[in-house]
Amino acid sequence: YNNDYPKSYDAKTQEQEFSAKEIFFKYIFNNRLLWFIAIANAFVYLVRNGIINWAPTFLQEAKSYTQSEAAWASGGYELAAIPGTLLCGIMSDKLFKGRRAPVTIIYMLFTLVAVFFYWKTSDNHLVQNISLWAIGFFIYGPVMLIGVQAIDLVPKKAAGTAAGLTGLFGYFIGDLLANAALGSLVDDYGWDACFLTIAISCLLAVFFTAFTWNREKKNLSNLTPLSH
Repeated sequence: YNNDYPKSYDAKTQEQEFSAKEIFFKYIFNNRLLWFIAIANAFVYLVRNGIINWAPTFLQEAKSYTQSEAAWASGGYELAAIPGTLLCGIMSDKLFKGRRAPVTIIYMLFTLVAVFFYWKTSDNHLVQNISLWAIGFFIYGPVMLIGVQAIDLVPKKAAGTAAGLTGLFGYFIGDLLANAALGSLVDDYGWDACFLTIAISCLLAVFFTAFTWNREKKNLSNLTPLSH
């Protein structure tokens, strides 16, 4: 809406109608960058849902919280997402001029730090709560930005399908792993195995997002305002 388009922007092409076959095979199936961020989204969702779904159980079993204390701490997780997501969008639009990958990577690295403190803190409920809320603050930014980035990577008429692909990886694969896989890890190997998996997922989300870094830099260098 700022009238900023790539120099190669062609309104006729961007507004062109595509068949379902063209959308899927030309712009989705063969778009490796879209697949990279879809995979990254699976790991982002594993972290997000793995933390919040197991927070009440973890806090009570491993950190000596009462049920009411665990519920109160968990409630702040998603509340912290509101300012975190707003700041994430502002950083992407203003500080990084519309680039998504740098902010996603920054947020995931801060999420990793918060996960470490949440995992390793003992006998200090204040630090424990702040760590949990910090995860909520940071993790929801990438959840939002990856969906936006998917739309950036395809023509306008393929945007819904691209967003659907990343959502499928997040909600189906990421959520499934967060519930079934992490639960099995806790049962078989304890909480350390669970949090090690979450920490590795943070790094894998960074790794797959990084593949889009140069593409975004190239697109940004080609931006030019169009007058109407």
